[in-house]
Amino acid sequence: MDQPSATEPDPEETGEGGGAGDGVIHTHALTKRYRGGQLAVDGLDLTVPAGSVFGFLGPNGSGKTTTIRMLMGLIEPTSGSARVLGHPMPRAARTVLPHVGALIEGPALYGFLSGRDNLVRYDAADPTADPRTRGTRVGAALDRVGLAAAAGKKAKAYSLGMKQRLGLAAALLQPRRLLVLDEPTNGLDPQGMREIRSLVRELASDGTTVFLSSHLLDEIEQVCTHAAVMARGRLITQGSVSDLAAGARGRLVVTTPDTADAARVLKEQGVGDVVIAEDRVTSDPPEGELSAVNAALVTAGVRVRGFGVERASLEDAFVALTGEGFDVAG
Repeated sequence: MDQPSATEPDPEETGEGGGAGDGVIHTHALTKRYRGGQLAVDGLDLTVPAGSVFGFLGPNGSGKTTTIRMLMGLIEPTSGSARVLGHPMPRAARTVLPHVGALIEGPALYGFLSGRDNLVRYDAADPTADPRTRGTRVGAALDRVGLAAAAGKKAKAYSLGMKQRLGLAAALLQPRRLLVLDEPTNGLDPQGMREIRSLVRELASDGTTVFLSSHLLDEIEQVCTHAAVMARGRLITQGSVSDLAAGARGRLVVTTPDTADAARVLKEQGVGDVVIAEDRVTSDPPEGELSAVNAALVTAGVRVRGFGVERASLEDAFVALTGEGFDVAG
């Protein structure tokens, strides 16, 4: 069982929003310690800007899912505070959640019902939903996630990817100010992943803030405007995706048939971490001028067919920040 909540008092429990700079999601010193002493989230200060597509990254055990569950009011923090859409959570859950669509740890579905009937149940449970337009909403949500043709099929016969799509459709039954997605492309084939990425971009362009966790760094880099990196329950960094990637050093790449000679010259130039892979030699960027290194290669008779520094990826930044690779179970 969880320890009793020690959530900080919040003088702004009523009212439409918090401070101007709070963002759609804002946490201060948010902490979750489970009975037995396990510290799952440790003093988290997180800000999700309005209108952003915000990627939440971290290896297995980093505290991502625990954080999401606190933000959605599913569990209470041990200490600290969380505000969603300007209101304190979990105290204001009844005010906040009608404006939030969420897909967390996979959708909860009735296997004996069709995809369409599952959505009808979800919609009927929403006290703000007009029953007169339910059929229209359900049909639009199914069409939006590409399940219109499979709407009459029982959910127990759905593939994992189809279940993910149906869960996303449930989150989209009503217009949402915030969409919280936990591994939204889990189980999807490459085409399905592209479609979901396109849908996320479309939702963001309509003004919906999207907060998503993913173990796919390439996915985060393609679709997200901002990101945060968690490790061992603590926030390592947050900011725009371009700034996070820019904070990591790129790699010098030399394309040549003379890889052994190129590697030798780079080492003589004092360049570190030289790696040969097929017709490419990569290394840390040199401290001095790139032109000097290129000249040294040419002088040594290396046939240089490509030369330059490749931009660091979000994966490079993640490894540099956490000192570890990315665990796909995260």
